[in-house]
Amino acid sequence: MDNQSNQNTARVFAGALASSLAEALTQAAGTPLEIKVLDSPDLDTRQGQPVHFRLTADGALHGECFVELYEPQVAELASRLLRQPAEAFREEYAEALAKVLSSATAGLTASLAPEFGDLTFQVERVADLAFGGMLVVPLAASMEQQPAIPLLLYFDGKFLEVLTSQAARNNASDSGTPSLDPVNLKLVMDVELNVALRFGQRQLPLREVLELASGSVIELDRQVDDPVELLLDGKVIARGEAVIVDGNYGLRVTEVPQPIASQI
Repeated sequence: MDNQSNQNTARVFAGALASSLAEALTQAAGTPLEIKVLDSPDLDTRQGQPVHFRLTADGALHGECFVELYEPQVAELASRLLRQPAEAFREEYAEALAKVLSSATAGLTASLAPEFGDLTFQVERVADLAFGGMLVVPLAASMEQQPAIPLLLYFDGKFLEVLTSQAARNNASDSGTPSLDPVNLKLVMDVELNVALRFGQRQLPLREVLELASGSVIELDRQVDDPVELLLDGKVIARGEAVIVDGNYGLRVTEVPQPIASQI
Protein backbone atom coordinates (compact mmCIF):
# COMPACT_ATOMS: atom_id res chain seq x y z
CA MET A 1 0.00 0.00 0.00
CA ASP A 2 1.21 3.54 -0.74
CA ASN A 3 2.04 6.02 1.98
CA GLN A 4 -1.00 8.19 1.26
CA SER A 5 -3.32 5.23 1.78
CA ASN A 6 -1.60 4.46 5.08
CA GLN A 7 -1.95 8.08 6.20
CA ASN A 8 -5.64 8.12 5.32
CA THR A 9 -6.19 4.89 7.25
CA ALA A 10 -4.26 6.22 10.25
CA ARG A 11 -6.41 9.35 10.34
CA VAL A 12 -9.61 7.32 10.15
CA PHE A 13 -8.42 5.22 13.09
CA ALA A 14 -7.25 8.33 14.98
CA GLY A 15 -10.60 10.05 14.44
CA ALA A 16 -12.47 7.07 15.86
CA LEU A 17 -10.13 6.94 18.87
CA ALA A 18 -10.44 10.70 19.43
CA SER A 19 -14.24 10.53 19.48
CA SER A 20 -14.39 7.49 21.77
CA LEU A 21 -11.75 8.80 24.19
CA ALA A 22 -13.37 12.24 24.39
CA GLU A 23 -16.70 10.64 25.28
CA ALA A 24 -15.09 8.39 27.92
CA LEU A 25 -13.16 11.28 29.49
CA THR A 26 -16.28 13.48 29.53
CA GLN A 27 -18.30 10.80 31.28
CA ALA A 28 -15.56 9.99 33.79
CA ALA A 29 -14.62 13.58 34.62
CA GLY A 30 -18.05 15.16 34.30
CA THR A 31 -16.47 17.96 32.22
CA PRO A 32 -17.09 18.43 28.49
CA LEU A 33 -13.95 17.58 26.55
CA GLU A 34 -13.24 17.44 22.82
CA ILE A 35 -10.37 15.72 20.99
CA LYS A 36 -9.47 16.66 17.43
CA VAL A 37 -7.11 15.15 14.87
CA LEU A 38 -4.53 17.76 13.82
CA ASP A 39 -2.70 18.20 10.54
CA SER A 40 0.59 18.77 12.35
CA PRO A 41 1.69 18.55 16.01
CA ASP A 42 1.76 21.64 18.21
CA LEU A 43 5.31 21.29 19.51
CA ASP A 44 4.98 24.23 21.92
CA THR A 45 2.50 22.30 24.07
CA ARG A 46 4.76 19.26 24.54
CA GLN A 47 6.23 19.64 28.03
CA GLY A 48 7.66 17.19 30.54
CA GLN A 49 8.42 13.50 30.15
CA PRO A 50 6.28 11.37 27.81
CA VAL A 51 3.82 8.81 29.16
CA HIS A 52 2.96 5.93 26.83
CA PHE A 53 0.06 3.53 26.55
CA ARG A 54 -0.05 0.56 24.20
CA LEU A 55 -3.28 -0.49 22.49
CA THR A 56 -3.02 -4.11 21.35
CA ALA A 57 -5.65 -5.15 18.79
CA ASP A 58 -7.00 -8.68 18.49
CA GLY A 59 -9.87 -10.29 16.63
CA ALA A 60 -10.30 -9.59 12.91
CA LEU A 61 -6.84 -7.97 12.88
CA HIS A 62 -3.76 -8.15 15.06
CA GLY A 63 -1.29 -5.39 15.86
CA GLU A 64 -0.56 -2.47 18.13
CA CYS A 65 -0.44 1.30 18.29
CA PHE A 66 0.65 3.70 21.02
CA VAL A 67 -0.79 6.81 22.66
CA GLU A 68 1.69 9.40 23.94
CA LEU A 69 0.90 12.13 26.45
CA TYR A 70 3.14 14.09 28.82
CA GLU A 71 3.40 13.99 32.59
CA PRO A 72 1.94 17.49 33.32
CA GLN A 73 -1.03 16.85 31.05
CA VAL A 74 -1.60 13.36 32.47
CA ALA A 75 -1.64 14.90 35.95
CA GLU A 76 -4.14 17.54 34.76
CA LEU A 77 -6.47 14.97 33.24
CA ALA A 78 -6.17 12.60 36.19
CA SER A 79 -6.96 15.35 38.68
CA ARG A 80 -10.29 15.78 36.92
CA LEU A 81 -10.89 12.05 36.78
CA LEU A 82 -10.08 11.63 40.48
CA ARG A 83 -11.75 14.96 41.37
CA GLN A 84 -8.80 16.26 43.35
CA PRO A 85 -6.38 19.19 42.97
CA ALA A 86 -3.68 18.72 40.33
CA GLU A 87 -0.30 17.72 41.74
CA ALA A 88 3.03 16.58 40.35
CA PHE A 89 2.82 13.46 38.20
CA ARG A 90 2.36 10.17 40.03
CA GLU A 91 2.03 6.69 38.61
CA GLU A 92 -1.52 6.42 39.91
CA TYR A 93 -2.43 9.21 37.49
CA ALA A 94 -1.27 7.07 34.58
CA GLU A 95 -3.26 4.13 35.96
CA ALA A 96 -6.42 6.26 36.13
CA LEU A 97 -5.96 7.38 32.55
CA ALA A 98 -5.30 3.79 31.42
CA LYS A 99 -8.69 2.78 32.84
CA VAL A 100 -10.43 5.50 30.85
CA LEU A 101 -8.56 4.44 27.72
CA SER A 102 -9.75 0.88 28.31
CA SER A 103 -13.36 2.01 28.63
CA ALA A 104 -12.98 4.05 25.43
CA THR A 105 -12.03 0.97 23.42
CA ALA A 106 -15.66 -0.20 23.43
CA GLY A 107 -16.68 2.84 21.42
CA LEU A 108 -13.54 2.53 19.30
CA THR A 109 -14.41 -1.07 18.44
CA ALA A 110 -17.94 -0.10 17.39
CA SER A 111 -16.68 2.77 15.23
CA LEU A 112 -14.06 0.68 13.47
CA ALA A 113 -16.15 -2.45 12.88
CA PRO A 114 -17.67 -1.38 9.52
CA GLU A 115 -14.22 -0.53 8.15
CA PHE A 116 -11.95 -3.12 9.75
CA GLY A 117 -14.13 -5.86 11.21
CA ASP A 118 -14.66 -6.90 14.83
CA LEU A 119 -11.73 -5.93 17.07
CA THR A 120 -10.90 -5.97 20.75
CA PHE A 121 -8.23 -3.84 22.42
CA GLN A 122 -6.07 -4.32 25.47
CA VAL A 123 -4.58 -1.19 27.07
CA GLU A 124 -1.42 -1.15 29.15
CA ARG A 125 1.07 1.39 30.42
CA VAL A 126 4.51 0.93 28.83
CA ALA A 127 7.87 2.67 29.14
CA ASP A 128 11.22 3.07 27.36
CA LEU A 129 9.75 3.03 23.88
CA ALA A 130 11.50 3.98 20.63
CA PHE A 131 9.20 5.08 17.84
CA GLY A 132 11.61 5.13 14.92
CA GLY A 133 9.90 4.55 11.59
CA MET A 134 6.36 4.68 12.97
CA LEU A 135 3.67 6.87 11.44
CA VAL A 136 2.41 9.45 13.90
CA VAL A 137 -0.93 11.29 13.98
CA PRO A 138 -1.17 14.34 16.29
CA LEU A 139 -4.30 15.06 18.34
CA ALA A 140 -5.31 17.73 20.83
CA ALA A 141 -7.75 17.55 23.72
CA SER A 142 -9.46 20.77 24.72
CA MET A 143 -11.61 21.80 27.66
CA GLU A 144 -13.32 25.10 28.36
CA GLN A 145 -10.86 27.87 29.29
CA GLN A 146 -7.98 25.39 29.48
CA PRO A 147 -4.86 25.04 27.30
CA ALA A 148 -5.05 22.26 24.73
CA ILE A 149 -3.61 18.92 25.82
CA PRO A 150 -1.41 17.30 23.12
CA LEU A 151 -1.61 13.61 22.28
CA LEU A 152 0.30 11.63 19.70
CA LEU A 153 -0.87 8.35 18.19
CA TYR A 154 1.90 6.11 16.84
CA PHE A 155 1.22 3.23 14.46
CA ASP A 156 3.35 0.13 14.13
CA GLY A 157 4.16 -0.19 10.42
CA LYS A 158 2.92 -3.77 10.06
CA PHE A 159 -0.32 -3.03 11.89
CA LEU A 160 -0.97 -0.01 9.69
CA GLU A 161 -0.40 -2.07 6.53
CA VAL A 162 -2.89 -4.65 7.80
CA LEU A 163 -5.45 -1.94 8.58
CA THR A 164 -5.04 -0.37 5.14
CA SER A 165 -5.33 -3.72 3.36
CA GLN A 166 -8.46 -4.65 5.32
CA ALA A 167 -10.07 -1.30 4.55
CA ALA A 168 -9.30 -1.75 0.84
CA ARG A 169 -10.82 -5.24 0.83
CA ASN A 170 -13.96 -4.03 2.57
CA ASN A 171 -14.32 -1.10 0.17
CA ALA A 172 -13.94 -3.45 -2.79
CA SER A 173 -16.55 -5.77 -1.31
CA ASP A 174 -18.97 -2.90 -0.71
CA SER A 175 -18.60 -1.72 -4.29
CA GLY A 176 -19.25 -5.21 -5.65
CA THR A 177 -15.67 -5.55 -6.91
CA PRO A 178 -14.01 -8.80 -5.80
CA SER A 179 -10.80 -8.28 -3.87
CA LEU A 180 -7.54 -10.08 -4.47
CA ASP A 181 -5.73 -11.79 -1.64
CA PRO A 182 -2.03 -10.85 -2.09
CA VAL A 183 -0.99 -14.34 -0.97
CA ASN A 184 -3.19 -16.07 -3.55
CA LEU A 185 -2.27 -13.54 -6.22
CA LYS A 186 1.37 -14.60 -6.01
CA LEU A 187 0.38 -18.11 -7.06
CA VAL A 188 -0.88 -16.92 -10.46
CA MET A 189 1.60 -14.15 -11.24
CA ASP A 190 3.16 -16.22 -14.07
CA VAL A 191 -0.14 -17.01 -15.79
CA GLU A 192 -0.07 -15.54 -19.31
CA LEU A 193 -2.97 -13.35 -20.40
CA ASN A 194 -3.85 -12.23 -23.92
CA VAL A 195 -3.96 -8.47 -24.34
CA ALA A 196 -4.81 -6.55 -27.50
CA LEU A 197 -4.36 -3.03 -28.86
CA ARG A 198 -7.37 -1.17 -30.22
CA PHE A 199 -6.74 1.79 -32.50
CA GLY A 200 -10.44 2.41 -32.92
CA GLN A 201 -13.67 0.74 -33.89
CA ARG A 202 -16.60 1.14 -36.24
CA GLN A 203 -20.01 -0.45 -36.65
CA LEU A 204 -20.69 -1.70 -40.18
CA PRO A 205 -23.87 -3.12 -41.67
CA LEU A 206 -23.61 -6.69 -42.88
CA ARG A 207 -23.79 -5.51 -46.51
CA GLU A 208 -20.58 -3.48 -46.18
CA VAL A 209 -18.81 -6.31 -44.37
CA LEU A 210 -19.61 -8.66 -47.22
CA GLU A 211 -18.33 -6.11 -49.73
CA LEU A 212 -14.89 -5.85 -48.10
CA ALA A 213 -12.02 -6.61 -50.46
CA SER A 214 -8.33 -5.91 -50.81
CA GLY A 215 -7.86 -2.14 -50.92
CA SER A 216 -11.04 -1.29 -48.98
CA VAL A 217 -10.68 1.56 -46.46
CA ILE A 218 -12.63 1.63 -43.18
CA GLU A 219 -12.81 4.89 -41.27
CA LEU A 220 -12.50 4.38 -37.49
CA ASP A 221 -14.03 6.47 -34.71
CA ARG A 222 -10.66 7.75 -33.47
CA GLN A 223 -8.45 10.63 -34.52
CA VAL A 224 -4.80 10.02 -35.38
CA ASP A 225 -3.59 11.70 -32.18
CA ASP A 226 -6.11 9.92 -29.90
CA PRO A 227 -4.59 7.35 -27.50
CA VAL A 228 -4.52 3.67 -28.34
CA GLU A 229 -6.36 1.35 -25.95
CA LEU A 230 -4.91 -1.77 -24.33
CA LEU A 231 -7.59 -4.42 -23.79
CA LEU A 232 -7.71 -7.39 -21.43
CA ASP A 233 -10.72 -9.64 -21.95
CA GLY A 234 -12.49 -6.80 -23.74
CA LYS A 235 -11.87 -4.28 -20.94
CA VAL A 236 -9.70 -1.19 -21.31
CA ILE A 237 -6.88 -1.46 -18.77
CA ALA A 238 -4.53 1.20 -20.15
CA ARG A 239 -4.13 3.81 -22.86
CA GLY A 240 -1.06 5.13 -24.61
CA GLU A 241 0.68 5.84 -27.89
CA ALA A 242 1.78 3.32 -30.52
CA VAL A 243 5.53 2.89 -30.94
CA ILE A 244 7.84 0.66 -32.95
CA VAL A 245 10.04 -1.75 -30.98
CA ASP A 246 12.55 -3.79 -32.98
CA GLY A 247 10.28 -3.70 -36.01
CA ASN A 248 7.16 -4.63 -34.02
CA TYR A 249 4.27 -2.49 -32.85
CA GLY A 250 4.33 -1.60 -29.18
CA LEU A 251 2.49 0.63 -26.70
CA ARG A 252 3.95 3.35 -24.50
CA VAL A 253 1.46 3.55 -21.63
CA THR A 254 0.39 7.08 -20.74
CA GLU A 255 -2.74 6.39 -18.70
CA VAL A 256 -4.11 3.65 -16.42
CA PRO A 257 -7.79 4.54 -15.81
CA GLN A 258 -8.08 2.50 -12.60
CA PRO A 259 -6.02 -0.09 -10.71
CA ILE A 260 -5.60 -3.08 -13.01
CA ALA A 261 -5.94 -5.53 -10.13
CA SER A 262 -9.52 -4.35 -9.57
CA GLN A 263 -10.45 -5.49 -13.08
CA ILE A 264 -8.97 -9.00 -12.93
